[in-house]
Amino acid sequence: MGRMALWALVAVGVAVAALAAWVRLAPSDPARWHIDPARGVSGANAQRAEAAVPLPPAAALGALDAVAMAWPRTQRLAGSPAEGRITYITRTRLMGFPDYTTVAALPAGEGSRLVLFARARFGQSDLGVNAARVAAWLAALPGAGAGGGGP
Repeated sequence: MGRMALWALVAVGVAVAALAAWVRLAPSDPARWHIDPARGVSGANAQRAEAAVPLPPAAALGALDAVAMAWPRTQRLAGSPAEGRITYITRTRLMGFPDYTTVAALPAGEGSRLVLFARARFGQSDLGVNAARVAAWLAALPGAGAGGGGP
């Protein structure tokens, strides 16, 4: 390998490392991501879903919070069950790309309606990861009935 090729390889390696560091360390502004999930912007990398839950809103959101916090590489960005809305960051395993999922619980008859809005921060497609995560979170809630969804 020539000297020029070696420097090119080093430059590519440094660029990849810088991109990986930026993806993992870039700040997540709650003002941008902790939005009303019913009003979230749709797009190729967004997934919206709803489910009816036979629990009051704070209890329903508390149950979903337990499911979300047990999910790999997931942490709370903002909100709480008492507030009625929580936004989570879930990162991909290898590169740490962040996906944001905002959940709100609204009163609905004897129970509540959970509204989830998941979206990727980077890229045009998440390859179905957000839809699968939202479906898994809802499936883990006892008594949750699907109420529709889609981007």
